[in-house]
Amino acid sequence: MIETLWMIEPWHWLVLGFLLLIVEMFVPTFASLWFGAAAIIVAALSWLLPISISVQVIIWLVLSAIFLLAWFKFIKPLSVDRTAAGLGGSVIVGETGMIIVQPQPDRAGTVRFSVPIVGAAEWVCRTRGEQVAVGDRVVVTDIVGNELIVSSMTSQAAINKNRQI
Repeated sequence: MIETLWMIEPWHWLVLGFLLLIVEMFVPTFASLWFGAAAIIVAALSWLLPISISVQVIIWLVLSAIFLLAWFKFIKPLSVDRTAAGLGGSVIVGETGMIIVQPQPDRAGTVRFSVPIVGAAEWVCRTRGEQVAVGDRVVVTDIVGNELIVSSMTSQAAINKNRQI
């Protein structure tokens, strides 16, 4: 009786692995994914090689730890959100973008950023009397309501040069 309780077949590991992968679909934390992948690998190894149950459990624990470590050390840092969503508007000041719709004195233009900033890649913009054309690189100097105040890169460089003198 006790021998049958400790009898784990390869298909048990396979079922455990797929159950953990299914759990991952409903709880997207990337926690059970690695345990499930390790269980599937143990299932394949136990089908191919005669491995005792204690070695199977050790392999599962070691693979799970390796997968978790690889996730947190190498893979997760690649997926860091650089949009600054949820932060205050002051994170936009100093960012550079490109004019895609030219601002006029009577209507606002549009500036596009290469990386979305505060949740959006395109923002409504105006200048302070300065002329900018479509395709010009601009720097955000201020925020008024939901509109960005932008200045051309060349005029901003001249201002910075005068400040240094």
